[in-house]
Amino acid sequence: MELIVALGVIVFKVALVIAILLLLPLPLTWLERKIAGHMQQRMGPMRVGWHGLLQPVADGIKLLTKEDHIPAEADRFLFKLAPILALAPPFVVFAAIPFGESVSVLGNEITLYISNLNVALLFVFAVIGLEVYGVIFGGWAANSKYAVLGSLRTCAQMISYEIPMGFAVIGVVMLAQSMSLLDIVRAQTDVWNVVYQPIGFFVFFVAGIAEAQRIPFDLAEAEGDLGAGFHTEYSGIRFALFMVSEYVVMVLVSVLTVILFFGGWNGVLIPLPPLLWFLLKVAFFVYLFMWFRFTFPRYRYDQLMAIGWKVLLPLSLANIIISGVVFS
Repeated sequence: MELIVALGVIVFKVALVIAILLLLPLPLTWLERKIAGHMQQRMGPMRVGWHGLLQPVADGIKLLTKEDHIPAEADRFLFKLAPILALAPPFVVFAAIPFGESVSVLGNEITLYISNLNVALLFVFAVIGLEVYGVIFGGWAANSKYAVLGSLRTCAQMISYEIPMGFAVIGVVMLAQSMSLLDIVRAQTDVWNVVYQPIGFFVFFVAGIAEAQRIPFDLAEAEGDLGAGFHTEYSGIRFALFMVSEYVVMVLVSVLTVILFFGGWNGVLIPLPPLLWFLLKVAFFVYLFMWFRFTFPRYRYDQLMAIGWKVLLPLSLANIIISGVVFS
């Protein structure tokens, strides 16, 4: 009986996480448009529902009912597979993400995570790196020069920024003496890692913006250069899957930033519930993503590559050396 209950709890957690991640783009698209409107001294969505609250629902209906067009010369199998490959890895990563320790429900302790892997950090980087295959297949399968250029840009961009992103967390692992995300948060009970690892945080977050393909690092899409980049030929629900993937990766980078550098659910001064502390921190970094999008211009491609290899990589290596000397 206990085994059945345990399996039921795991299934419920997985279903809840999937449902939340699938629905996240609805409020986030509305919020992003409102933030853009206020930054540009306009109102943003106002027509569909009160203050445009139903605009994301209207967009969802539009995407679900639009024609599912596949180019005549496309590789149909890879064309259909690509959006799934782009969406699946960010969802799988959340199986190793803790949102807190545990809560008591009807006298039973329920952990706020699906699994506690002792190599969770390694698992996260291994799985999230698979997302690039969906982008590459999407551009290649469409048989379009613009889509192929977008997918190749993405491949080079992700390789360039995943290396310093991985190096940036080595200092965090040194401090926690563990690759478990739970242990990393517990090690920040008194002092957050950003105090000891400001360079690591800077490198990780900038590389995370590039991983999420958001402005100023959205060279994979670059509307002015490539139409819409790797998903130029996609429409309807397949295009929506790529957009959901982008928002999920943005939230994932924000969650990892909070866990690795900002104490996770550990609060300061104000006695708020740990889960609320965690969500407030994540919301702050999601806001930063949106703020940056409407503040910074897009870098040229050579500038993008130069920042990754000539700035972030040396900084991440220097951070490892400094951390090794100071904390050894």
